[in-house]
Amino acid sequence: MTTRRVTPESLGAWLVKGNADAVDLASRFAADPRVRSWCVRPGYRSELMRAGQPVVLWASGSRRRLAYGVWGVGRLAGPAVPGAPGEPWSVPLELTVLDPGDRVPRERLRADARLAGAEVLRQPQGANPSWLAVAEFAALKEHLPPA
Repeated sequence: MTTRRVTPESLGAWLVKGNADAVDLASRFAADPRVRSWCVRPGYRSELMRAGQPVVLWASGSRRRLAYGVWGVGRLAGPAVPGAPGEPWSVPLELTVLDPGDRVPRERLRADARLAGAEVLRQPQGANPSWLAVAEFAALKEHLPPA
């Protein structure tokens, strides 16, 4: 049996990703910066998701057009739930996307030794949800604008 990396004690924040090259996330969030749900893959991680846990929105892409990285921070509004037959699972969120100047580019995070080992940087193609350990989330918060 494999060891589960994420536990309630090790979890600092969930991290959900969206490909801003595949979907025009910039236009979507310019029109409405509120994010109410996101797709997640079923599994032990999604089963650990609970209302009130922190969540980070990570925009990925080719790096040519936009500053990819952390685009938002919020909280889960409930547990992950299965979709209708044939539809993906999703998790309800209370998250507002940051203004473009307040987003944290991946280069800045990769340069921070406390974040350089984060799963999203080591395995960027991994499925949602990804996660940040307690110390990684604490380090990330130092890069965010004051709440």
